[in-house]
Amino acid sequence: MLALCLALCLTHGALGQIRYSVPEEAEHGTLVGNIAEDLGLDLTKLASRRFQVVPNSRSPYLEVNLETGVLFVSGHIDREQICKQSASCQLNMEVFLEEPLELFRVEIEVLDINDNPPSFPETDITVEISESATPGTRFPLESAFDPDVGSNALRTYDVTTNSYFHLDVQTQSDGTRFAELVLERALDREQQAAHRYVLTAVDGGQPARTGTALLVVKVLDSNDNVPVFDAPVYSVTVAENAPVGTLLIQLNATDQDEGPNGDVLYSFSNHVSSRVKELFGVEARSGRVEVRGHVDYEESALYQISVQARDQGPNAIPAHCKLLLTVTDVNDNAPEITFSTVSESVSERAAPGTVLALLSVTDKDAGENGQVHVEILGDVPFKLKSSFKNYYTIVTDGALDREHVDSYSVTVVARDSGTPPLASSKSIRVHVSDENDNAPAFTQPVYDVYVTENNVPGAYIHAVSARDPDVGAHALLRYSIEECDIQGMSVKTYVSINEDTGYVYALRSFDYEQLKEFSFSVHAQDSGATPLASNATVRVIIVDQNDNAPTVLAPLGKNGTAREPLPRSAEPGYLVTRVLAMDADDGENARLSYSIQRGNEHAMFRMDWRTGELRTARRVSVKRDPLPRYELLIEVRDHGQPPLSSSASVQVLLVDSVAEGRGLERGGSKVKEGALDLTLILIIALGSLSFIFLLVMIVLAVRCQKKHKSTMVTCMSPDCCVGSCRGPCCSRQARGRQKKLSKSDIMLVQSAVHVSAPTHAQVPVEESGSFGSLQQKQNYCYQVCLTPESAHTDLMFLKPCSPTRSGQDSTCAGYSDPCAGYSDSQPDILSNGSILSETKHPRSELSYLVERPRRVNSSAFQEADLVSSKDSGHGDSEQGDSDHDAMHRGHSSGQ
Repeated sequence: MLALCLALCLTHGALGQIRYSVPEEAEHGTLVGNIAEDLGLDLTKLASRRFQVVPNSRSPYLEVNLETGVLFVSGHIDREQICKQSASCQLNMEVFLEEPLELFRVEIEVLDINDNPPSFPETDITVEISESATPGTRFPLESAFDPDVGSNALRTYDVTTNSYFHLDVQTQSDGTRFAELVLERALDREQQAAHRYVLTAVDGGQPARTGTALLVVKVLDSNDNVPVFDAPVYSVTVAENAPVGTLLIQLNATDQDEGPNGDVLYSFSNHVSSRVKELFGVEARSGRVEVRGHVDYEESALYQISVQARDQGPNAIPAHCKLLLTVTDVNDNAPEITFSTVSESVSERAAPGTVLALLSVTDKDAGENGQVHVEILGDVPFKLKSSFKNYYTIVTDGALDREHVDSYSVTVVARDSGTPPLASSKSIRVHVSDENDNAPAFTQPVYDVYVTENNVPGAYIHAVSARDPDVGAHALLRYSIEECDIQGMSVKTYVSINEDTGYVYALRSFDYEQLKEFSFSVHAQDSGATPLASNATVRVIIVDQNDNAPTVLAPLGKNGTAREPLPRSAEPGYLVTRVLAMDADDGENARLSYSIQRGNEHAMFRMDWRTGELRTARRVSVKRDPLPRYELLIEVRDHGQPPLSSSASVQVLLVDSVAEGRGLERGGSKVKEGALDLTLILIIALGSLSFIFLLVMIVLAVRCQKKHKSTMVTCMSPDCCVGSCRGPCCSRQARGRQKKLSKSDIMLVQSAVHVSAPTHAQVPVEESGSFGSLQQKQNYCYQVCLTPESAHTDLMFLKPCSPTRSGQDSTCAGYSDPCAGYSDSQPDILSNGSILSETKHPRSELSYLVERPRRVNSSAFQEADLVSSKDSGHGDSEQGDSDHDAMHRGHSSGQ
């Protein structure tokens, strides 16, 4: 009787249907309706009758309050994502009550809102139009796409107002709209080669939303005949799942032109969607339209394709035709069975008719291909009962005995009516429940979990597992963590556990340097009427990671650079300093090695990679080590994977002694001042020596002048000069003077002046002490008597003369004594050659300026090199190495 009553309820009063609507993009919690009130259910009995939603009909977008029956929005509803371009978008949900079983179908229609603007596939649309195109010619434009439907879908197109074109918006048979550019006025390429307008797509929403693209019309030269299709519209039928390469139609378009102007190429029009181009293709030469992809009736049953034909002539105008493609359904989808299990087990005391599971059967095919017959296979104490449309329930159909059979495998087979028929099956396992007489047992009493430090908070670290031999609710386990303290804080601030799966998660990032391991207890309890439980210990061991770079402890200096002295007398292996570093990590991550990263290009130092000792690798060399300091960059690297490193900057200063190095430690500025003082002392000393040498040369010259006074006066007479020094005085003086002037002592500056008689030249001489330490200015007079044929020079050294006399010009021909301007002088003759030869040719006079350049230099050695560079290259001037050589070279260059 009870089974009969339940069947009557299911077939007569237990079924119902209700409809709601909700707009897309509704906020979370938006009320859709009250199912219980609208169905007239007693709210007080919802809990006792186990009011609930069929599991497989649950939606991620909607949720039902099982206590009040209120249906509300629980997730983000995007109609375009759920239903694509379908005109009707509907979500279905089934709810039921037990005792007696009542099943209700709830249909929720998702209403479209204008949340998407139209958009063109390209921001720039180019249309090429021949200038010979007649007014009224149409040019299809690329269509805009608007994912919204209904009144919010694409409504019309607009273009910038102009005198050449207007838009004609047309509606296709499937409701989509596209725009054609209609020529109103003949074009002239010579006047304007391109026209640019803004193409706007407008939808029908309130307010309307738009999308724009730049429309560029290129005017081409004319081609007076266009291809013509055999028919403007073609209708083709193709079965779904047609293999790739299946011929749909052979298009034919003719062009009366000849040659390239009559050679026609076929292609899809610009406004054909990318999806159509994926499914179908047209051969450019033959016009064959073929299948290129997987054609599915369930995706679309009708396609409208626009094909264009364009000749190969210049400025070709394409012709268009429409291809209406109808897809026929084939039985290519097997029925789909979806189980919504109400109970995974049944008590052995369960009465016949007890509901075990709820399932639904669907078939995507249409017509007879979608009609399904469902049955249960095998001899089992269960039967299938039709509930509502394509929903079925599995109920008990006899007595159950767990001691005889503890579980059953129930297989449901669904078979459609297509040709050939397709079938599918699914099985569920039904367990016969028993009493709760077994406690849960963990797979192991202690779990060792190794977690690398610096883990991501919330990451999974391990899973504990317990098993219960009972079935049903008696075997449903819940895991929890027993409360305890770790370093003064609750263990639940360190880890958490999923009560259903036993997965353990770390709630914080662990640091090996602070916490190396900890333990806690996990509790597992079943869900029996009298629950049973057991515990297991989880020990978490933190694994060290190389997350700390070495820290340099010594040497430390100002601004991060340590200064260390190095005596120039240091032997190889001299300990300059020792770099000391530490690493907070452990094991290989804390084992350090030291190396010189930069600054040891001269191989002056070596570094012990284990101890960090910086020692000299060789002696200090003046040539190899000209710089006063070394800038070394020391790298400290650990052996972790990957390794981390730090660097220390060490400035090694070369000092003369250990005491100076100690002074360097007190302050680097004192060492620098000491070095400057030593240089200054060297400059003064060398300058003084040079000055004393110059004074000695002057004294020797004065003595020679007094000794040969009478002879010198005779040589300086007018007869001597006018007669080209033919008297014996000049020759005797030349032979009598053995004193030589070294080229390193004077600088000879040639003055190439050719005169008919010897001239007394007054040349100012500026004598400066060596290296700028002493300066003295004095004017001296010199006279040089020589003939062009002579290979030697006689230099007459006179006493200093006053500035007033230096400006006098005296000659030897027809005038008074040439030395009259220097009557108080005691001349002296210096000769570094043989006696001047006699000649009748006019003698040339060369005046030499003897000058020691005045220089101030911080390096006495550079000044000494400058003076020595004035030598002839053979040391001091020899008797055969005459100054005449230098004079002759200068004279030649002057010519």
